[in-house]
Amino acid sequence: MSGWNPNQYLKFAEERTQPCRDLAARIAVTSVRRVIDLGCGPGNSTAVLRDRWPDAEFTGLDSSTEMIERARREYPEQRWMTGDISAWAAGNDGQFDVVFSNAAMQWVDDHAAVYPRLLARVAAGGALAIQIPGNIDALPHGLMREVAAGPEWRRSLPPEKVREWHHHEMEFYYDTLAPRAARLDLWATEYLHILPDAEAIVEWYRGTGLRPFLEVLETDADRRRFTADYLATLGPHYPPRAAGGVLFPFRRIFLVAYKG
Repeated sequence: MSGWNPNQYLKFAEERTQPCRDLAARIAVTSVRRVIDLGCGPGNSTAVLRDRWPDAEFTGLDSSTEMIERARREYPEQRWMTGDISAWAAGNDGQFDVVFSNAAMQWVDDHAAVYPRLLARVAAGGALAIQIPGNIDALPHGLMREVAAGPEWRRSLPPEKVREWHHHEMEFYYDTLAPRAARLDLWATEYLHILPDAEAIVEWYRGTGLRPFLEVLETDADRRRFTADYLATLGPHYPPRAAGGVLFPFRRIFLVAYKG
């Protein structure tokens, strides 16, 4: 298993795009000429930004060739680049009025170093705007680790081989960015998604949080068995509601740091 699957990711396009809309709506920058979308995926987040600032110039960057190829097909008029966010943050090829990232920075190491570098890439009067999942210790993630640590999987999935995503809490991001920002807005939102059943939650995570576990396994048969074991463990915690469907809470952390 290699590469990100845009089709899998976009199975929940509306739910994944709503936090992007919420973040874009909070950015209070009066003159926006250049925007970069870091971790742009298949281009759905960049489309939100284009709707917000239709006259700006846009660049989308993602580490996944598959995601960038999908974005180029869907939005050929934009500029798309395959690249690493940390490497871009350390570069010196110009500044942007809005440096934006929706649900990507959780895969980037060393937030203490990278976030200030991203703010340095913001033009005067502009903003750094980031949204990341804020639920690494939520029940579904704990159950992933529980299944991986069980007797059937612990040899195939030792913790040192599974590169999970990560986040800090808002105090960390305040301490990291407040001394460098003219103004800093921080907030968290728990979205309550209504999905058909527990299997849909597994499908959600197959596009994101389950990937670090599935990528370590060597065969499709093993991936199917691990996914089945995860569903069997997850299902009892998400019973169907009397009105239909299951409730799937998902917490996200937001920040907008303004450059003086």
